[in-house]
Amino acid sequence: MFALFPLSWQMIRAHRAGFAAAFVAVFFGSALITVCGVLIDSGQRAGIAPERYAAVPVVVTAPQSVTDKDGMAQRFSERVPLPASDAEVIGKVPGVRSAIGDVSVRAGLRTASGTTPLSVHGWSATGFGPIALADGRAPAAADEVVLDAAASVRTGDTVDIEVGSVATRFRVVGTTAAGSGTAFLTDERARRLAGRPDQVDAVGVLAQPGVDADELATRIQAAVPGVVAAVGNDRADAEFLDVGAARSFLVLIAASFGGTMLMIVLLVVAGTLGLAVQQRRRQFALLRAIAATPRQLRRLIGAEAVLVSAVASVLGAPFGLGLSLVLRNELADLGVVPAGFRFAYGPLPILAAVAACVLTALGAGLVAARRAARISPIAALGEAAVEPPRLGRGRLIAGWLLVVAGVLAGGVLPLVLAGPAATGGAAGSVLLLVIAVALLGPRLLTATAGLFRGVGLGRGAAGYLAGANTRAHARRLGSATTPLIMGVALAAVQIFTSTTTAGAAQHQAETGLVADRVLVAENGVSPAVAGAVRTAAGVAAAVPVARTGVQVTYRQFGDETIEPASALGVTPDGLRDVLNLDVRRGDLAGLTGDTVAVSQFAADTYGVDVGGTLDLRLGDGTPHPARVVAVYGSGLGFGDLALPHDLVVAHTTSRLDTEILVAKTPGTADAALDTGLHSALAAHPEVRVSGRDAFAGGQDTAANGQSTVVLLLNLVLLGFIAIAVVNILVLATAARVREFALLRLVGAKPRQVRAMMRREAGVVVVASVVLGSLAALPPLLGVSVSLTGSPMPTVPPLVYLAIAGVAALLGWASIAIPTRFALRPAPMAALRTGE
Repeated sequence: MFALFPLSWQMIRAHRAGFAAAFVAVFFGSALITVCGVLIDSGQRAGIAPERYAAVPVVVTAPQSVTDKDGMAQRFSERVPLPASDAEVIGKVPGVRSAIGDVSVRAGLRTASGTTPLSVHGWSATGFGPIALADGRAPAAADEVVLDAAASVRTGDTVDIEVGSVATRFRVVGTTAAGSGTAFLTDERARRLAGRPDQVDAVGVLAQPGVDADELATRIQAAVPGVVAAVGNDRADAEFLDVGAARSFLVLIAASFGGTMLMIVLLVVAGTLGLAVQQRRRQFALLRAIAATPRQLRRLIGAEAVLVSAVASVLGAPFGLGLSLVLRNELADLGVVPAGFRFAYGPLPILAAVAACVLTALGAGLVAARRAARISPIAALGEAAVEPPRLGRGRLIAGWLLVVAGVLAGGVLPLVLAGPAATGGAAGSVLLLVIAVALLGPRLLTATAGLFRGVGLGRGAAGYLAGANTRAHARRLGSATTPLIMGVALAAVQIFTSTTTAGAAQHQAETGLVADRVLVAENGVSPAVAGAVRTAAGVAAAVPVARTGVQVTYRQFGDETIEPASALGVTPDGLRDVLNLDVRRGDLAGLTGDTVAVSQFAADTYGVDVGGTLDLRLGDGTPHPARVVAVYGSGLGFGDLALPHDLVVAHTTSRLDTEILVAKTPGTADAALDTGLHSALAAHPEVRVSGRDAFAGGQDTAANGQSTVVLLLNLVLLGFIAIAVVNILVLATAARVREFALLRLVGAKPRQVRAMMRREAGVVVVASVVLGSLAALPPLLGVSVSLTGSPMPTVPPLVYLAIAGVAALLGWASIAIPTRFALRPAPMAALRTGE
């Protein structure tokens, strides 16, 4: 093949238009693959530098994740604490100079102008960095505090520090010059303020002179089994929980998005190269007529594909790196990764992108070369004039089998399965249907043109020529139309899956939340506040709500599976007065102790029902088998699990509630209720009385951000498909210069040729919208059934019209504009041009 590269390069130069289209497809495909590789690489190696632990060689924590059967780390949503006694054990490891147990508490300093955010630690944590007293002494009693200079206090003052809107008075015994919004208490008092008197967040380890951090970490893990000793930038995982969560999400989203993206890139590159090879049939026929062997033709086309794809992928990879920088900023703005999170950039994503694109292009080129290499020299020139009249039997069988498989996976699978398997199978069926359309495209396009003849396509010279061209060049038009069909189908599935889910969730939340008021605070609400609210005038029920994430272990297809799930912590007393979860079986009154209520979707997923047992790991990783006491229908609106309130709070990092839902007594006016609430909350000024919208605002913002990221990545993929649509349609139209010249020489006027192409464009657009919509229908029906129980997905008419309008604009413009350029040369001059 290498010996053919000079000849291949001459061929590429002689057919710039066709290879330019292939170049564009591979260029952007390489960029997308590079982005995916950067996400995976960043999920493994990226992060941020530690701040408080920057001068600490080793930071010891409890494991913050559990590994599933596929080797994926499922991270816990809350911090997993360590026993405070571990600091003493670690301090005795050879090479350790000191081991300091550390806690960090989000708090606020009450002032006359409001509440100033504070981060509270034990005094021992001053050993982590150069924090020195500017005045006074270290705290020695439980009611003593050291504040930094930014607090504008002096030694001897008394201050109120609130945690969860409950304030405690402290006496200032010292100040520091740090100016970083920190406060220091005694170690024991800081642990009590965190709600964990016998536990710490992490242990910072200072090494003796000359001791290597990596070696010391190995010794610590050997001496204290079950802990994680972090060094380097991994120390930031111990300091900031969202760093590890961000890395896990990047790997997960890259793995799920990458498979779809590789499939789309493969189809687009294969279609573009196939069309480019198909348009050179006359050239290959001449080569066969002058004794070129099939092997030589395959090698020639393979060499061309390698040359074009190698150059395009090498140039596209840096563009992908730049695109990943834009994506990183978007992820930070959405709160999916921390603001200081930096992606990892190495050679592996670029090498993977180049290798994937070259191999894909080589495979596509060899497949496209099969027919050119297979025909006999005598038949070569005859077959070059027109396309083969029929599709191969194997292609037809494969196409119709994929149609059946796609319809079954999308429309039938959710009826026999439940949970993520049904939803994922239904959503994924669109790829089967798109591939089927790619195989059957010529036949489907011919059928569409046949329908058009009945409504006016065949009238007049332009209509007759359009119909004849569509039948004679069905393969060419089918290849050109496939990306447009793919774009319509994928856009419909992605967008309408989101609208269906969001619409069902909004409906469940609106109908299920029956509380009259929602109480919230910026940093959380102490569970003690709910008791004060219950005594307020006009209050019939006050139910505290704590939110967390848990890990559920269950068996799927015979294998043990671990998946995250969102959970609410609520009290059964008064719950019916504030929430209607649409209970279908069981009773929420039994939600106490070691019990759980599950949504219908979760029950189907985990294979449990009332009376069954669900194996959970709570937010901080604590194993917790729970008996199912109820199954409810409003899982999209309120989460898949409901747990006893005190259990959830005891295993969260903050030990705080997110909201308190309040119901008024019958006959109480709204003004009287608000007056009673404000009176009860006089000692808790951080707590606000809000309307029902505040509860929706308290939903998991990280999950919302991740959903937005998924939609954003799919929009990027749709953008690639839009580029492919324009690329391949322009290629197919621009290559018809000789055909247009012949038509003009036999008497056709330019306006008649343009009219013919307008009718062909109409066939392409209508076929794309109709076939794309039909391909999207089974997946959308299946997703709707699996998520909502209803076969009617939420399809906003204006959004659907927008999808159809964009498809029409892309298809029409990509045919009409090249047609005008192709008609500019004089007919005789156009006939002298190459293919």
